[in-house]
Amino acid sequence: MSKSDPTDHALAAIASILDQPPSHQDIEKPAAAEKSVHSDIEDADGYSKFGPGPVAAMRFKWTVRRENNEAYFVDETVGEGSRPITSGPMSKEAAIRFVDDHDNEARRRFDLIKNEMTGRATEQSD
Repeated sequence: MSKSDPTDHALAAIASILDQPPSHQDIEKPAAAEKSVHSDIEDADGYSKFGPGPVAAMRFKWTVRRENNEAYFVDETVGEGSRPITSGPMSKEAAIRFVDDHDNEARRRFDLIKNEMTGRATEQSD
């Protein structure tokens, strides 16, 4: 058996995910990404979302944490063992909006890349 390039395995995994029907992809989204945001959240401490993508080691995560008084911070990590990049202090509403905005932007960019890889971007522009 010949030794293959690790990139081949990663590309095959991405291709297999992209080849799935959209309804199957929706089922496999991380549960935290489906959490709905309401302005009536009593305490945003612990509110988090995961960015899109098939590889957990490259997936972004944004988590709100509360420190003294009403100071909220957002920790952004990539994968499980990364060091967080912290933004803040900010209000509870600003922290939730920060997480939601970054999550939405990551999903938008991921969808653009996915569409380019599957050829859908050229089909839609015709």
